[in-house]
Amino acid sequence: MEIDIFEEKENKIFNRTEIKFYVEYEGESTPKILDIKSKLVALLNTKKDLIVVDNVQPHYGEPKALGYAKVYGTVDDLKYIETDSVIAKNTEPVEETEEDEEEAEE
Repeated sequence: MEIDIFEEKENKIFNRTEIKFYVEYEGESTPKILDIKSKLVALLNTKKDLIVVDNVQPHYGEPKALGYAKVYGTVDDLKYIETDSVIAKNTEPVEETEEDEEEAEE
């Protein structure tokens, strides 16, 4: 999976940087949002808590997708502006431990 950032725009009103990028994934299925987010965190040298991948739109018949992400200045700004659904799809699922499962059964 290769990510090519083609537009970076500063949005001072919302205290964020808006990123538009292409994802190329030759011979693979369309990457998951969390995989793209991890790669963007490394590319942009930011923290996982400050970035949300808003959407990824695959190109028909090509191993390529157009994506849009936002990097916030603070976690509070992100939580205040983003909808719960966008935050949820950018959050890694928490695996239940055996203790959690036992408590749920009681």
